Amino acid sequence: MSAQLDLVPRYRHMTAADLDAVVAIEEGVYPHPWTRSNFSDSLAAGYQCWIVECGGEIAGYSVVMIAPEEAHLLNLSIAAPWQRRGFGREVLGFVLRLAREHGARRVLLEVRPSNEAARALYAAAGFSGIATRRDYYPAGAGREDAIVLQLELHHR
Repeated sequence: MSAQLDLVPRYRHMTAADLDAVVAIEEGVYPHPWTRSNFSDSLAAGYQCWIVECGGEIAGYSVVMIAPEEAHLLNLSIAAPWQRRGFGREVLGFVLRLAREHGARRVLLEVRPSNEAARALYAAAGFSGIATRRDYYPAGAGREDAIVLQLELHHR
């Protein structure tokens, strides 16, 4: 197989067997990461939990709660070695296709004001701010607000 083909993203459902690797990635990219319980609870709840593999390793993952007409992106993370290579945009595109396939009319998410890379990613995809959740996230000195973003989905 060529090196180029080996870099084609492959998606699969996250399983409990992935949790050690997922938690290691999470802890490597966030100062206040999700816990193993957050991920196992998401799996148990039946949320859409997906792994993206590239080059034989986990490049990232997403967790999406889909309800009638609405999807809530709970987590989208790219492993540090795969960042700044277009994988965030790739996984977000996958999430948006998944939401459309499940009949969602809009996607919601929260993002830290300090997470400039994520904010730029979501803005480029057409998300816009609709609210602020005060003291939503743990932070080094207390709590940090969350910006609530929304994207209206257009069905083809």
